[in-house]
Amino acid sequence: MVADLPRYRDWLIAGQRDLEIQDFLLPGVLTGDWQARVDAAKARLDGFTGRLGIHGPFIDMTLDMADAEIAPIVARRLETGVAAAAALGATQMVIHSPFTTWDWFNLGNNPRQGDTPSDFEAKIARVAALLAPAIARAEGEGVTLVIENIEDIDPAQRRLLAQGLGSDAVRLSIDTGHAHYAHHATGAPPVDYFIHDAGAMLDHIHLQDADGFADRHWPPGRGTINWHAVFAAIATLPQRPHLVLELRDSADIPAAMDWLERQGLAC
Repeated sequence: MVADLPRYRDWLIAGQRDLEIQDFLLPGVLTGDWQARVDAAKARLDGFTGRLGIHGPFIDMTLDMADAEIAPIVARRLETGVAAAAALGATQMVIHSPFTTWDWFNLGNNPRQGDTPSDFEAKIARVAALLAPAIARAEGEGVTLVIENIEDIDPAQRRLLAQGLGSDAVRLSIDTGHAHYAHHATGAPPVDYFIHDAGAMLDHIHLQDADGFADRHWPPGRGTINWHAVFAAIATLPQRPHLVLELRDSADIPAAMDWLERQGLAC
């Protein structure tokens, strides 16, 4: 959050580390004076030249909104998020996957029949229509939308969605704790499999540990994720995704870095 920046400013600038500002996910920020939030962040980041992103809005929103009255509101909110990212000088905005646990069991229940699209195809079409204004704005502003796994069981579904949107401004994000929850609670593959499946489409990773039961956002080393497998998978990628510690308590950042350094996984 912008309020956390003074505490970590020197550390961020010394390493020009990847940074994600998360204020813009809060309800009310993008419908209010979001420029003031941008200005405050800029003032506290003078001298920062690292890779910068924001977390876009997602609370009570879904990318495949079917309600014709509500969908334009969601679309406008996401486009405003891109505008805020561009004003900040950020090059990424995280958005949330529309795939649910229910989808995994039911999307194949109504396959394509003649000219009638399958449920999966219809879902992608709704996402494409809703995201069209945000994608167009992102393409013009040099911002990439990265779609983060939430309840996703099959990582390929999100990859196919991103590829199907047909824009270089849409890529993938992985949240390690979400993937670990899905692996233990709903039968998804382990975290490193998510990374391998995303491959060259993966531009962003939220690093957080968990126990496989809930979305803990613990510092790495406190939960049960196999971090050596995760970083080995990251090392195989042809690109270098943004790596961001997304912890429930930002005060845990030093402990997280210390643990990762002792494991030989970060510096």
